[in-house]
Amino acid sequence: MRRWGDDAAAAIVSRSLTGPVRLDVAIHEQLLEAVDGRRGVEAADRLCEACVMLFEIDAAAISLVFDGASSGTLGSSGAPARAYDELQFTLGEGPCLDSVTRRMPILAADLAGSDEARWPAYGPAMLAHHVRGVYAVPVVVAGEFVGAVDFFAAQPGPLSGGDLTGAVAAAELAAIPLLDLLDADLQAAVTDPTSNAWAELNTLSRAEVSQAIGMLVAQLEMEPAEALVRLRAHAYATNRSATDVAHDILERRLKLEAN
Repeated sequence: MRRWGDDAAAAIVSRSLTGPVRLDVAIHEQLLEAVDGRRGVEAADRLCEACVMLFEIDAAAISLVFDGASSGTLGSSGAPARAYDELQFTLGEGPCLDSVTRRMPILAADLAGSDEARWPAYGPAMLAHHVRGVYAVPVVVAGEFVGAVDFFAAQPGPLSGGDLTGAVAAAELAAIPLLDLLDADLQAAVTDPTSNAWAELNTLSRAEVSQAIGMLVAQLEMEPAEALVRLRAHAYATNRSATDVAHDILERRLKLEAN
């Protein structure tokens, strides 16, 4: 069974941008069935669940990335996958972010390998969750790289050629639920200016983190970038998600000190 590295995977994605990827017909039909008749988050979740069923992985998520930062989870195969994606935001590094930044698949076959040092914080954090392999393929909408499909595996090893091709197909299909959300919110904004336009898409973003950063800026008299670093550092030190820490700050159950 042929295995793939980042460069070969990038070539597959490059070809997919100019035409459909070649994938087993039955598998492709099952991926299409996962999103057929569904929209938004539900479609994204079903797509991730289908990936876990069809490929040699244990969890899958669809990450949204804007301005170089993980901004939300569009879909996931379950709570563990959502937590793995959240870690990329909390730690500010990971395969999803690299995949969007470099505009290519990022494949880490074994986070415990002696030659794997790409993510000094994210790698050990994932190993603590008993995840050895992580793989990300970018999601492209209208020529813009806006996120990634992330695969997580408990056992180390490269993706097979079929699984990589499947990941590329899943990344192409992941654009559908995202476009659904954008279209629905845009229509709401046009037809009813008083509507809560962008509401569903906004629920995917880590709005609580942004609000908590605003509170820290006011309370500690620091720049937003420094406030985000402080919040992330506290989340990492206490083994919690950045969203959970932000929620405690907003509820005034937690107060970070200036020093």
